[in-house]
Amino acid sequence: MNTVKDPHDPKGLIREAYRIDGITLGECRSIFLDWALSVPGDDLHADLAALLAVYGGDENHPMTTVLNEGLANTDRPRRRGGWRSRPRDME
Repeated sequence: MNTVKDPHDPKGLIREAYRIDGITLGECRSIFLDWALSVPGDDLHADLAALLAVYGGDENHPMTTVLNEGLANTDRPRRRGGWRSRPRDME
């Protein structure tokens, strides 16, 4: 077992996803969510770019697709939710 820890993938979730034969896009998304919730870094964009540099050579792997989607989504932060109204004056 490899005991060297990658600071961008401390639990080895992404590494292991690339080792699973026949893994689906949905399974990769689930693994990605677990990774995103547990990664300690403040710069998700840098973490994703580093992981793609290591593992992104396999363009047909579903995890590569998920990592690319995650990288694209970190570039466009946006507010979620509906329209907020001002509080009305109470008389």
